[in-house]
Amino acid sequence: MIAPPSEIPIEHGNEDRMPWIAACAEDDIEKEDVLGWIHGGRSFAIFRSPNDEFFCTDGLCTHEQVELSDGLVLDYVIECPRHNGQFDYRTGEAKRSPACENLRTYSVRREGGQVLVLVE
Repeated sequence: MIAPPSEIPIEHGNEDRMPWIAACAEDDIEKEDVLGWIHGGRSFAIFRSPNDEFFCTDGLCTHEQVELSDGLVLDYVIECPRHNGQFDYRTGEAKRSPACENLRTYSVRREGGQVLVLVE
């Protein structure tokens, strides 16, 4: 599932020079699941862990650029729907071939029921 794009940055003092972007509501993602999100023409994958933590990675598999939001989440691993490559979504580490290049990860925080991503 792909969330609609959000172009409204959440303002926060002088914490960072880059805006935290509201990607989705916390309730949009169940535990051990993934939600695709498009922002600025880029694909991201937002994950909710079994321990109710949120993580964000690039949204496309590094093997053949397939949307990871169509994949299977098992604990802290996302499995690509095309060739079953696996990544640890907490670190982006490629865990099973044919995926051999790590995913880029992004900082995530929760605020007011929203999941915010620091897009660099």
